[in-house]
This record gives sequence, C-alpha cells and structure tokens, in this order.
Amino acid sequence: MKKIILIIAVTVLIIPTAKSQEKIQFGVKGGVNFTNMTSNDYLYDEKFKTGLYLGATVEIPLSKKISIQPEIVYSSQGIKGKAFVNYPSTLPGTMPIVNAEHKLDYIKIPVLAKLYLVKNFSFEIGPSFNFLVNDRFTSDSYTQTDLAEKFEFGGVIGLSYKVKSNFFVNTNYLIGFSNTLKSPFENSKNYGFSAGIGYLFK
Repeated sequence: MKKIILIIAVTVLIIPTAKSQEKIQFGVKGGVNFTNMTSNDYLYDEKFKTGLYLGATVEIPLSKKISIQPEIVYSSQGIKGKAFVNYPSTLPGTMPIVNAEHKLDYIKIPVLAKLYLVKNFSFEIGPSFNFLVNDRFTSDSYTQTDLAEKFEFGGVIGLSYKVKSNFFVNTNYLIGFSNTLKSPFENSKNYGFSAGIGYLFK
C-alpha cells in the first residue's frame, strides 16, 4: 500500500509540470498477454501462457514529443508446461507426467516515459510495480497456491500507434526484475509480450 501511495504522489507532482497548451488524456486499454518464466524448477517443456489484460491509462504531455503515461492494469499471466506428480498410489520410483499450468494475476502500475518518434508513433519505456492478486498452480487433479511473491518489480518496453486521435494500438515487452517465485525456486522471473488496443477520451 505504501508503494501505491508513493506512485500516486509522484504522478500528482508530475501533472502540474505538463505544459498548459498540451491536453491530458485519460483512457482505457485491453488486450492479450503471452507470458513465460526464465526459470521455475518445477516445470519442463515450458510454453507461453495466453492471458488477458484490461486497465486505465492517462497520457500527461510534457511537450509535443514527450509524455508521461501512468497506468493501472489487471493482467493475467503465468506459464504452461509439464510436471512430474507423486501421487500416494504411485509405484516406487515412478511418477506420472501431466500437463500443468501456473496462473499468476497481477494489478500492475507501470509509469512510462513516452517519446513520439514521428506523428502518432511512439516509443514507451519505464518501470512497473506489480501486485499479486491470484497465484494458482494446477496439474491434473492437483492444485497448489502461495508459490509466488506478493510483489514484483518489473519493466515495460513498447511501441504505440494512434490510428486516429482517440484510438491506438500498442505492443509491449514485459520483464520482471525481481523473483516471481518464493524460495527455493531461484532466478524465476516473468517475461513475455502483450498486444492490444485502447481509447483516449477527449
């Protein structure tokens, strides 16, 4: 909660610096995620997991070329793969292989610097403060929770294009800088891609 308050406070301080002739725009955005994990130690034959994201954004112009863009986004992420499961009825020395999925949902607060390279086409980069709201590992009939860290510090790099003055499309590369999973799973970091559309209100 302290981190959220700090982010909001910084954003409030930034807003007055925007030039008065440049219009602040609020909007909504949504799309699809394709996510994975650098290392997890409990899955193999990993595959990208498909999820959705939905959120709100605000573009705060500092000049005609540069804006600050804080967002709040609900993002469904995770990883898919195969796992060995040791059932009580399993014969000694054997463990069946099953399909598995780890679902990780976050409330993400990215704060992006936005640079317009040409008209309507921009490059975006910045940190993302990600708060875990759902953590569920499932394989066959087995389910486990509380494997992931409650907070993740990450980053976003992306491109955005305004199709019209209000509609835009964007694609991002998402990366986690802090560990996704709790000990003993070392060096486990989220990464992936997202693509979506959005609308900025006049």
